Amino acid sequence: MTYQENYLSWLRDAHAMEKQAEEMLEKMSARLEHYPDLKARLQQHIEETRQQQQMLQQVIDRQDTSNSTMKDMMGKVAAMGQAVGGMFASDEVVKGAISGYVFEQFEIACYTSLIAAAELAGDAEGARVFEQIREQEKAMADWALTHLPDVTEQFMVRSAQPDTEAKK
Repeated sequence: MTYQENYLSWLRDAHAMEKQAEEMLEKMSARLEHYPDLKARLQQHIEETRQQQQMLQQVIDRQDTSNSTMKDMMGKVAAMGQAVGGMFASDEVVKGAISGYVFEQFEIACYTSLIAAAELAGDAEGARVFEQIREQEKAMADWALTHLPDVTEQFMVRSAQPDTEAKK
């Protein structure tokens, strides 16, 4: 494959990844009732994720290619499976917070690779966009890691109380 072919494939993958992220974040946020700080930060990141999708679409449009409908659909199916699977765990909020942090790290790695690919393919503007998105993902990952002890403690305190919903 040429530089351009690899780059465009990974660009479409990034678009599908952001669709998956939006689905996962929305499902988790919709179920949260007792964790207002986490819910607020998820809502903020949902908006950032939607903006990231638009930014990626602009890069795709400039490259005269299209995003992969199949990849977007598969990303949504995977996100739904993850969300539904977590609904039944008694410690859903903690596992969701951990999974969210891990997913942010995955996105950071993907954008780091995509920046290098864009530069090699001669798309300096794309590299700039990916750097901007990567910074948002780093900020979310930092927030998630910093607040993971709080979410864990809140869950454990709620869980230890009789007749108290802790998982969400």
